[in-house]
Amino acid sequence: MDTVKILVVGDTVGKPGREACRKLIPKLRQARGIDLVVVNGENLAGGSSVTHDTVQELLENGVDVITTGDHVFKKKEALSVLGENPRVLRPLNYPKGTPGNGLIVATTAKGVKVAVINLLGRVFLQSLDCPFQTVEAALKTLGREAKIVLVDFHAEATSEKVAMGWFLDGQVSAVYGTHTHIQTADESILPKGTAYITELGMTGPYRSVLGRDISQVLHRFLTQLPGPMEVATEDVRLSGALVEIDVNTGKAENIKRIHEKLNGTG
Repeated sequence: MDTVKILVVGDTVGKPGREACRKLIPKLRQARGIDLVVVNGENLAGGSSVTHDTVQELLENGVDVITTGDHVFKKKEALSVLGENPRVLRPLNYPKGTPGNGLIVATTAKGVKVAVINLLGRVFLQSLDCPFQTVEAALKTLGREAKIVLVDFHAEATSEKVAMGWFLDGQVSAVYGTHTHIQTADESILPKGTAYITELGMTGPYRSVLGRDISQVLHRFLTQLPGPMEVATEDVRLSGALVEIDVNTGKAENIKRIHEKLNGTG
């Protein structure tokens, strides 16, 4: 075995997104020989944050690691989820003392170690520690523990995501963006061997506005009044990327966008 295949999945929204993961990920693992699956679970529980049940649903259906983002602490239950399950990450650049971890070294069934780092951007989002300096320090601490390193950069600004890709080129195996829900078409292998894509896209209902009920979102835009933002239900899809990485060098050999429709949805 010279390479590992890793599926990284974009922001998974509510029950429809979890259903897509539950039904599609086991099939994808088998059909494509996938060794590890990392899912962004920022919006797992009713569209925001994580709970024990929603996390367990994914971990029991082919998901190895769950990353998150700026909504991770919206539910109080997330504190215990992060405290009890090391396979659920929160951004590493939260201040010291924040519950949970932002880095894990997972091991595939074939014994290959894969480090997963979760970061949060600062442009148009909350002001946390510098994600660039944070990941630089983490890589020094990680040392040779894992040759394969993935970075989920949960960020709003395209420029910040692109900058992170160039910053980490040659230092990690893959940098991929999450948070903005619209899959980009710029997947590439950077000059020093790092796979990159600005945004994985959303896993959830596509007859929506970023996963939320269309009429409710339009009401907010038209009136500027607060109101419900319920998770939509129709046209459910899974969005992400499949990355193939050399186990000896840690360099990416291929990255391909994944966009699968859940059967039976309108």
